[in-house]
Amino acid sequence: MQVVRYTRGTVPAWGIKTGDTIHALAGIEEGDPTLSDWTNPSFRDRIARAVTEGTLSQVSVDSVSLLAPIDEPGTIICAGLNYRDHAEEQDKELPERPMLFSKANSAVTNPNDPIVHPGGDEQVDYEVELAVVMGRRASAIEPDAVYDHVAGYTVLNDVSGRTSQFEDGQFFRGKSYDTFAPLGPTLAVDDIDPNALDVELRVNGTVKQSSNTEQFVFDVGELVSYISQSITLHPGDIISTGTPGGVGIFREPVDCLEPGDSCAATIEAIGTLNNPVIGE
Repeated sequence: MQVVRYTRGTVPAWGIKTGDTIHALAGIEEGDPTLSDWTNPSFRDRIARAVTEGTLSQVSVDSVSLLAPIDEPGTIICAGLNYRDHAEEQDKELPERPMLFSKANSAVTNPNDPIVHPGGDEQVDYEVELAVVMGRRASAIEPDAVYDHVAGYTVLNDVSGRTSQFEDGQFFRGKSYDTFAPLGPTLAVDDIDPNALDVELRVNGTVKQSSNTEQFVFDVGELVSYISQSITLHPGDIISTGTPGGVGIFREPVDCLEPGDSCAATIEAIGTLNNPVIGE
């Protein structure tokens, strides 16, 4: 089941996307759903039945603007070198424990909205990533318990300013330019296996990254559990699980994003996150 957040004007709304149709959740008795609601199997089942029975009002996807599926993103915690093929392209050893860094939540932007290239000598790169959205507070939980605390999964394009990243010797500034965290297009809340999903990123229609989350060094349970041992996670926090091989900075020659390019980041069971690149 794919949850979307959208607008037909100025007021955001929630719905369930099936094909080209959105089933509006405005009429459910609880009001707007919370991230905690999506961790509740009985709530998910009831919404799924309403969609199947056609009791919710419907709008066309083409008649709305999709928004990032998290209305108030919390902390964004990212994992580096969490795909075996990404470590291989850098000739680096697999990490013994998750390598973590953060990304400003102010960088989050909507599906179809532009990624703004800051200009100058900044090398702007793409990174398709599976993002885990927390639905319940989690502190010092075991890997098997992680999935009960997850609201759902979405796509995050971890756009990266490589010049800033390498100049600073750490990731935060280069990862956190405004618009450098496109998020969406849906929040998948079904009992999908996040550790066996196809992932792909295309630039101008050409495949640049293609892999599967089976390539994870640390799977979702292991990664989120590890983070929760030190950091209490809250609803709305986002764990971005790393990117596969094929990023632009490690290509020969270097192949980074420029104004006029278009990114399409796809993850199985979630959808395709489209964003054009424009100049500042």
